[in-house]
Amino acid sequence: MIEFKDVGVRRDGRELFSGASFQLHPNQKIGLTGNNGTGKSTLFALLLTRMGTGDTEVTVDRGEVTIPDSWQVAHMAQEVGASAQTAIDYVLSGDEQWYKINAALSNLSTVSDDQIGVLHQQFDEIDGYRTPTKAAQIMSGLGFSTVQHELPVDSFSGGWRMRLNLAKTLMSRADLMLLDEPTNHLDLDAILWLETWINAFTGLVIVISHDQAFLDNTIGHILHVEQQKITMYTGNYQQFIRTRHERMAQQQQAFEKQEATKAHLDDFIRRFRAKASKAKQAQSRIKQLERMSELSPMMADNPFSFQFYEPANMSSPLIELTHADIGYTDTPLLYNANVQVTPDTRIGLLGMNGAGKSTLIKALVGELGVLSGTYRVSDTLKLGYFNQHQMDALDAAASPLQMMRRLAGKTSDAELRSFLGSFDFRGERIDTPSELFSGGERARLTLALIVWQRPNVLVLDEPTNHLDLQMRQALTMALQGFEGAVVLVSHDRELIANVCDELYLVHDGQIEEFDGDISDYGKWLSDKRKETNSSDKGSDKKGKNKKAKKKFVNKENVSRETDVKNSSSQPDNLTHTKKKLANPKSDTNTTASSSLTKEEQRKLAADQRKLTAPVRREIEDTEKALVKIDDKLASLEVKLADTDLYEESRKADLIRLLDEQTALQQQHSDNEESLLMAMTTLEEMETDFS
Repeated sequence: MIEFKDVGVRRDGRELFSGASFQLHPNQKIGLTGNNGTGKSTLFALLLTRMGTGDTEVTVDRGEVTIPDSWQVAHMAQEVGASAQTAIDYVLSGDEQWYKINAALSNLSTVSDDQIGVLHQQFDEIDGYRTPTKAAQIMSGLGFSTVQHELPVDSFSGGWRMRLNLAKTLMSRADLMLLDEPTNHLDLDAILWLETWINAFTGLVIVISHDQAFLDNTIGHILHVEQQKITMYTGNYQQFIRTRHERMAQQQQAFEKQEATKAHLDDFIRRFRAKASKAKQAQSRIKQLERMSELSPMMADNPFSFQFYEPANMSSPLIELTHADIGYTDTPLLYNANVQVTPDTRIGLLGMNGAGKSTLIKALVGELGVLSGTYRVSDTLKLGYFNQHQMDALDAAASPLQMMRRLAGKTSDAELRSFLGSFDFRGERIDTPSELFSGGERARLTLALIVWQRPNVLVLDEPTNHLDLQMRQALTMALQGFEGAVVLVSHDRELIANVCDELYLVHDGQIEEFDGDISDYGKWLSDKRKETNSSDKGSDKKGKNKKAKKKFVNKENVSRETDVKNSSSQPDNLTHTKKKLANPKSDTNTTASSSLTKEEQRKLAADQRKLTAPVRREIEDTEKALVKIDDKLASLEVKLADTDLYEESRKADLIRLLDEQTALQQQHSDNEESLLMAMTTLEEMETDFS
């Protein structure tokens, strides 16, 4: 285990934490939380320093940190440099042990004779033959297509390089895994996959994340850094909030703030609940009211307090796509899209990576013209559009106050400073050029500029990517109070669940309303993955089964080949019989199988045996072949155990036996797969008869 005893750390003359005492055990999943600047990254750097890795050295001013000497650590860095290395090789390099052994075995001229056998044994012990498959599975889970595996790292954008870096980290055989904002560049599909992976990981995981749902679904403890103290809480993030709430010294302040907000929400609900045009917004307030007890503890000391202004003018519909084909050049990605945005619209867009969510967003805001159909907007439309491009387009040389001044006309500096303060731009940060801002600060500034312009439609494409938990909660509250329409794409499930009244699914070129909530979407994704994996395996099985059958025919005697041919050259009796059995209703002259006479049943059974005979023989022969291979492998293991074999004079014999062992292991794997394919084929045939 890792143990901190009364640890204190200072950096740049500032005390980050003191008196830190806690224990971390194998297989624990820990969430590391705290406001920006409290020392979360420093704690990571301290662990890395103690384990002999990391770029920044952090020392302990007092106390003691104990870590087992044998432990290995994997750390997800925040930057990935350009490299000509292929993506799959980059990911495989995360398994340093495999990568080193594989490199040596790929170039035996660099290996001493007495190490060859040792390397093969080590490779077998770490299950090295399956490691490339593991890497491919991780890349698939994080959204990479098979084609992308062979592309060079430097051909990927920054966000996709971060995914590669995460994949490389997950490949490590580490005892301790440190993940710093692993979900920042992931879509919802990849986040759900990552949750499953972390839950299955047998080592200790410490994760910094601003995704509340991700923390709730993966971690069992919270390390919270606050006011130079590190406190260990048991439970997920929701439990941490409740426990921390009980410990908060200024409970009365939180209570008074909450009561005032409740009164405001109650008043709105009372006035507009029965009004049809405001019904959905009233429901949003009810949802917000129900969650107040969970949100208020974090809001009590939240530096963000902004809200959206009431839109000046609105008509309905504000945006309308009708029978629209949407895509790039002349190739539609989405077909026959029908989307109507009215003043009370609150749509959350769901869909797998690459399904077309961002393409639909671009069409709704007018960045991408429709290929066919119609696109109309109201004269009263005032759009507030947030995406990564808007953040990147900020004037790097201008400060928040200067950018606000360009929009605000004659508004006083005092009012602008107060407004920016609600987004936590205070003091010198108000006059700091945006080029010096972090990603989170640029995102907050972009939102501030949007809020000031009083939009009546908000189109938000991943607005929370760079926001911390408190800003996410403030944004959730503000969106729930927004009087206009919202169209949202986000991997933040809490935001979608608390803001959106309707969910639309973008899938297979179509857009349709999703019947369910965000939890149901997770189940839908899981089912789709299973279908895809099953389909891929099925296609692979058919191809390999045909290949196996071809080998079987070529290698075995002519009489068996004749049997196979005969069984497939009788379309007038056996094939017709199989069709009748598979679908007896298709032949109006055929009675139900239960009414067949005993003679007819015997004949059908005989036909079935004839049809399945080749496959049954293939299964039998493959099983026999596996027994023979097992015997040969056992014999080889005895020979390889002979110490004399590793003498210099017998180098050629050793290499020959190792090559033979590798070939037999591959044959064993191929035969096992062929056996599985044949058994699957037999099962399918027997099902057709039933």
